[in-house]
Amino acid sequence: MYGPLITMGIQGKTLSDDEKKFIITNQIGGVVLFQRNFDNIKQFHELCHDIQSLRLKMPDKTPLFLSIDMEGGRVQRLKEPFTVWPSLRKLGDLDNPTLSFLFSQKMGQELRAFGINVNFAPCADILSNPKNAVIGDRSLGSDPEHVAKHVSAIVRGYIKSDVLSCVKHFPGHGNTLIDSHDDLPKENVDLKRLQDFETIPFKRAFKARVEMCMMSHILFTHIDPKYPASLSEIFIQKVLKEHCRFRGLVATDDLDMGALRKHFSIEEIAVQATKSGSDILLYCNEPLSPVKAIEAIMGATAKGILDQAELAARIKKIQIFKKDNIQNPDPISFEEAQKVLGSSESKELADAIRSGNIPEKFAVIKS
Repeated sequence: MYGPLITMGIQGKTLSDDEKKFIITNQIGGVVLFQRNFDNIKQFHELCHDIQSLRLKMPDKTPLFLSIDMEGGRVQRLKEPFTVWPSLRKLGDLDNPTLSFLFSQKMGQELRAFGINVNFAPCADILSNPKNAVIGDRSLGSDPEHVAKHVSAIVRGYIKSDVLSCVKHFPGHGNTLIDSHDDLPKENVDLKRLQDFETIPFKRAFKARVEMCMMSHILFTHIDPKYPASLSEIFIQKVLKEHCRFRGLVATDDLDMGALRKHFSIEEIAVQATKSGSDILLYCNEPLSPVKAIEAIMGATAKGILDQAELAARIKKIQIFKKDNIQNPDPISFEEAQKVLGSSESKELADAIRSGNIPEKFAVIKS
């Protein structure tokens, strides 16, 4: 059963019967939520509850990763009455790590109230190419030490709020011009450049005990000329785990993005992502992709392309990780969640970061 490796999107504002059946039957590991899944806070609270309750119909009742991609700024999946947060660029410009810590702590508290336990954030990408509109204001800045300092603070804020964070897009998406949603970016830098520059914020996040790391869909032609980082054993096993000493869970970016689908089949993507060592295979939008992925992984295991014992051990590791790190999987009561949502302090903090006028009460709080 290879469903625990899959985190998938759902199509609407409620779970369909087919989605419920597929998640339970295949013991799917997680669900990722988007703006299309949100109508109002009552509906959204019920949806989050219904998704997480599916674990009770699975054999070992392991919690699901209930995840979202919530960075602030352009990537704000949940609108008002959730607090609407400014971009990371604002935090980078203010250069106050306390604000960066509070930013993620307050955002995390709102997410956690609704049962969301994973946020695919923050971006640790260094904006080394000012023409890079794909990352742009999603980055904290252009200096690696500056970005590292604030990424570390943001990670610690999520930890404080009991939300698992996933730093991205390893080993760094800040120098690209092509949008990996559309096609495959290619970089010709060598490993020394990555170690001395791009990976600095990631390594700082790892020291801050970030739990997950998302791989980028970028082909580094001088390091692995065949596979982008998200499908590369060289990047996951050598660069991430050996050189950078990351010990958490490895997540792919969305495996249906143009960067991959224009160059590989759904089946090859699923098998190679699994073979290279990813713990979370992310499928955001296409309902049939998780079905084909599981079939492809089963077929590759039967042929000996994938090692069944190794995959069983990896799934066991994920299950233990969940039980250790998701102690209270369900949303808090709707009445209590309403009190957390869009609190006056959170909105005041967001407005202060947005305007640059920081009240002393935020500036002096230490993380």
